[in-house]
Amino acid sequence: MEQHVVNDLAICVVTAWLLAIFAKTLKQPLIIAYLLGGFLIGPVGFHLVHDHSSVESIAAVGLLLLLFMIGLEIDLKKILGAGKLIFVTAAAQMLGGCAVGVLFFRLLGYPLGGGAMDALYISVALASSSTVIIVKLLYEKRELDTLPGRITLGVMVLQDLFTIIFLAIQPNLGNPGIAPIALSIGKICVLLASAFLLSRYLLPTLFRSVSRLPEVVLLGALAWCFFIAWLAGQMDLSREMGALIAGVALSTFPYTLDIAAKVTSLRDFFITLFFVVLGMNIPAPTPEYITGAIVASLFLVASRFFTVFPALYFLGQGFRAALLPAISLSQVSELSLVVLAIGLKASHIQPSTLGIVSYTFVILGILSAYGIMRNNEIYQWARPLLTRIGFKDLGDETAFNERPPIEPTIFILGFSWSASSLLEELSRHQPQLLRETVVLDFNPQVNAELRRRGQVVIYGDITQRDTLVHAGIDQAKTIVCSVPNSTLKGATNFKLLRQLRDLNSTAQIIVHAEYLADIPILYAAGASYVSVPRLLEGSNLCEVVRAAQDKLLEQKRAEQEHQLANRAEVIP
Repeated sequence: MEQHVVNDLAICVVTAWLLAIFAKTLKQPLIIAYLLGGFLIGPVGFHLVHDHSSVESIAAVGLLLLLFMIGLEIDLKKILGAGKLIFVTAAAQMLGGCAVGVLFFRLLGYPLGGGAMDALYISVALASSSTVIIVKLLYEKRELDTLPGRITLGVMVLQDLFTIIFLAIQPNLGNPGIAPIALSIGKICVLLASAFLLSRYLLPTLFRSVSRLPEVVLLGALAWCFFIAWLAGQMDLSREMGALIAGVALSTFPYTLDIAAKVTSLRDFFITLFFVVLGMNIPAPTPEYITGAIVASLFLVASRFFTVFPALYFLGQGFRAALLPAISLSQVSELSLVVLAIGLKASHIQPSTLGIVSYTFVILGILSAYGIMRNNEIYQWARPLLTRIGFKDLGDETAFNERPPIEPTIFILGFSWSASSLLEELSRHQPQLLRETVVLDFNPQVNAELRRRGQVVIYGDITQRDTLVHAGIDQAKTIVCSVPNSTLKGATNFKLLRQLRDLNSTAQIIVHAEYLADIPILYAAGASYVSVPRLLEGSNLCEVVRAAQDKLLEQKRAEQEHQLANRAEVIP
């Protein structure tokens, strides 16, 4: 038996690796390679894997580790700060999507009543999005910490809660009551309270006692993850939610960065196996499955747009922050397949309903991978279309409607951490320059905070020529772009610089460089100065190391505390 499992794991990993190389060569999402690999070696394909259940159990570890790492990186203050956005958007998406879904699928002939609840189940299944796919792709794109990313993540957390509540009342669907729902919510509250109380009063002491043994710190973190996941399972809750809560509870610990770095390699292996197993679970295609899946896919994408986009748009988030979460959320959750499997076992649905949603999961898993990776291109295509329909973006109404007393001559393009610190330094040492400074950025929260402080700001995408022209970039004397290439969407500092030089040949342009090799290229393209933060950081660290050698770190800390005193940056 053990040898069979090892052989099956070897087949899964080798197949995933070979197809991943092929996908990378063709510049395709790796998730597609993993799903295809599972399909080829599974029951429908060449049936190369024999002990399917054992491999599936091992692969489930990947989902727990992924959600644990998500929890480690969640900033609760940021998510709670956008609480109204997330709650209203999630409510509109889930309740609106389910209500319209039940009506739509009932009209298509799916039964509802008399013990058959296919229309209800398929609507609930399509209301939740894939945490694994979304987080993996947004993490790779470094968009988890953006406003659209935080909204997407917050909505997914509420989607999971919605699904768990549905699981709680699932056995009583024939005679639903308030008691099962209240019991489920009560269990979740108990789990949350237990995890956070333990992480506040017990874990700090335990981790501090082994802090000099990194391998024991890692082992302790994994033990905590699986303990809370096990506790959630014992309470008839989602183990995946337990792993997520475990990560959030540890997110403020000083060991988080080291834990995340070491868990990453484990997570990548198991999550690859998880997607391969999902591919093995794809049933043999039939005309009924394919046709039903196409219809369900079209409905899901349309329902995400018509529920998520309007909710965020009317909450004043602008086109980008309203459209990107709708794109990111356009697929089916893995947990939905569990809901349907339980529904099939309880004879609430027909086997064909599970098959249709399985193919919908595959179709949208592939398409949404492309959609998320190319969300900026979709946004650029949709923006003029939305304007023609009659929607107005934030920048259409706020740009220079109220001009400052002095015509701006300093333009800050994109509001990064560096730009936030620059604005703070100007306010402390050159406050008169703030009257001549204008910020261009498409983050509505940043825009609102800057306006509250009296700073001139224009909502817009700095990579778009029309935005720069409309802002009056041709009148600028100094232009600062402190945004790194990894943050710029659909552009680079080199492309932005060439566009700026075309619009303004005389301005002093300061751009950002991450790599030393980019510096001469940027100067040759017309940069007046290239800012290289790593050089400044390296110089500062050299001073800190020298101070450490001379046992003067307390003095350096005092200098830092003095520098941070009364500092009130837009991005803290």
